[in-house]
Amino acid sequence: MKWLKRTLIALALLLAIAGALPFFISLNDYIPRIEKEVSARLKEPVSIASLKFAALPLPHVTVDGITIGKTGDVKLGKVTLTPDLFSLLQSTRVIKSIEIDALVLTQKAIDKFPLWAKSDSAEPPLVRVESIRLKGTLVSFGKASFGPFNARVDLDGKGEPGDASITTQDGRFKALIKPDQSRYVIDAAAKSWTLPVEPALVFDELIVKGVATLKDADLTEVSARLYGGTAIGKMTIRWQKGLQLDGNLDVSQLELKQVASMLSPGTHVSGKLDAKPVFSASAAAADQLMNALRLESPFSVQNGALHGIDIQKAATSLIKQGTAGGETRFQQLSGHLAMERGSYRFTQLKIASGALAADGNVNISPKNELSGRINAQVSAVGASANVPLNVSGTLDAPMLYPTGGTMAGAAVGTAILGPGLGTSVGAKVGAWAEGLFGKKEEKKSK
Repeated sequence: MKWLKRTLIALALLLAIAGALPFFISLNDYIPRIEKEVSARLKEPVSIASLKFAALPLPHVTVDGITIGKTGDVKLGKVTLTPDLFSLLQSTRVIKSIEIDALVLTQKAIDKFPLWAKSDSAEPPLVRVESIRLKGTLVSFGKASFGPFNARVDLDGKGEPGDASITTQDGRFKALIKPDQSRYVIDAAAKSWTLPVEPALVFDELIVKGVATLKDADLTEVSARLYGGTAIGKMTIRWQKGLQLDGNLDVSQLELKQVASMLSPGTHVSGKLDAKPVFSASAAAADQLMNALRLESPFSVQNGALHGIDIQKAATSLIKQGTAGGETRFQQLSGHLAMERGSYRFTQLKIASGALAADGNVNISPKNELSGRINAQVSAVGASANVPLNVSGTLDAPMLYPTGGTMAGAAVGTAILGPGLGTSVGAKVGAWAEGLFGKKEEKKSK
């Protein structure tokens, strides 16, 4: 039995050598030829750090440090190719699987995908891939990114992509993609997931369904639960030559406190929001979409507060230097919002809060500067007055000033009838006179 034992030892030694020997055989001499051929196919510079072959556990080739593009538009940490050995003698070689670790894609690479995928040859491909697996993939959109995620794509007998799956490594986002003629059906879901671009909204639950091509995606069903409310709608995304999107949502009972500060830093408002926004944007990269966003929506906020300003105090105290601080609590705040390139226009504003009623228009500049007019209907010493107030300052430090006509009327009323009643009646007359002459002046200027 010694001969059997010796034979087994010899066989194990041969297998160990077969497994280890390829790592000592350099295949780097093939790198320049591979780089040249791939560069010619993609019309982009390609560089490869190293190339190795191993026989165990299955014969495979490992390629390390691949970079595509002058600015590193595509980077691959390691690529492992496992061929079908029986196909090496056939006209079309078969790669059973390609496993890619640490793939990094940029916006430029995504823009070039349709060109890279295009084939000018009518001849059957020399190589056919059956399966592609991605591990630790990151898609970079400038300052924004998606991932890291794992993915798997199965290909059919013609080398066309079949079913695919994408799962972030934290398990919070999953998507299934299935081919449907020239399009791909998308079915994605997420839980406790943060949007990878600004505003970084956190979704308790998100469901997205639609169809996509290599150039765009038409998401016909978007349903989300976030910040105590819901959002339902649809949108279209195009990513050739930058990013473009447009769509609409029906938002219900969304708590504004956190969301408002994300959309406009420095905004301090709370309450439950109902809105129907229609939006669009076009930008070179995803991290620029927020600055390029255009949005219009009627809105209504219930049981909330405007923090940093007290409208009733400003209307009743009539301080020439203006009023800041405090808060305005309301049962309902409604109006229309138009947002474009970082500026906000709030029109048809109406505020209802017990003894206070107000209406007006307010603008917020891209530098968070405030302007506009608020007409506050207040009661003082049994008299009701409509007090116009100018809006100024910034989101962090808003100010309300009584208008010149209001101050002049209040001064005259105080002199004739005394403080209290005289002041409020005078303010009311001053506001009426200012409105009357202001309208005439406005018509004259036209």
